[in-house]
Amino acid sequence: MLDAFTALTRGTRLVYTRGLRRYVFAPILVNLLVYSTMLGYVVTNFGGWLDAWMAMVPGWLGWLEWLIWPLFVISLLVIVLFTFTLVTHLIAAPFYGFLAAKVEIVATGRPPLDDRGLARAAVDALGRELVKLAYILPRALLLFIVSWIPGLNLVAPLLWALFSAWVMAITYLDYPMDNNQVSFADMRRRLARRWWPTLTYGGWVTLITWVPLANLFLLPGAVAAAVLMWERHYACDIATP
Repeated sequence: MLDAFTALTRGTRLVYTRGLRRYVFAPILVNLLVYSTMLGYVVTNFGGWLDAWMAMVPGWLGWLEWLIWPLFVISLLVIVLFTFTLVTHLIAAPFYGFLAAKVEIVATGRPPLDDRGLARAAVDALGRELVKLAYILPRALLLFIVSWIPGLNLVAPLLWALFSAWVMAITYLDYPMDNNQVSFADMRRRLARRWWPTLTYGGWVTLITWVPLANLFLLPGAVAAAVLMWERHYACDIATP
């Protein structure tokens, strides 16, 4: 059985084989530009964000400062990485969709069902990313608010971790599904029905995003892994009305 970690390992090896390497350079360049810009911004502002957050802790929770402080740090890091991922994928979506299509041909020996031209596919990929953002951002905002509520913010890191895994699964598994004409709503149903491979895959991808610089070269492998996961776990699923 193909599990998430095996898919990521195989996918990363696959995208750097002859014939596919050429398709990873553009996504890596996009990631590098976004990564360097956001890293500079975070380094400049992180201390101020943390001080402002800690100032909101009520006096009656002062005795828990030793626990609250690291939880705040973790929450801030998750939010920053979450934002970085959203921005990166909004820009790199056309490249990732094209890479997923090429990987599917190599991995399965057949092209995806998508018969759109390259230009149309690129435009549609940006539209699909906006659909994802419309789904993700309200939920992320709700979690952000929870992160600032004393007491409830103690569970915020766990909620962010689960939500990040779900979002990473949606983000990457959507590339092969979009290429195979699976609607966004149907994709979410398929992912929910197979929640364990979905969350484990999303969890591993989330961990990859935490590896500085190396993640630039590992994320294209996550695209290839999404194709492998699609073929093994989701392609045979029957859409529901």
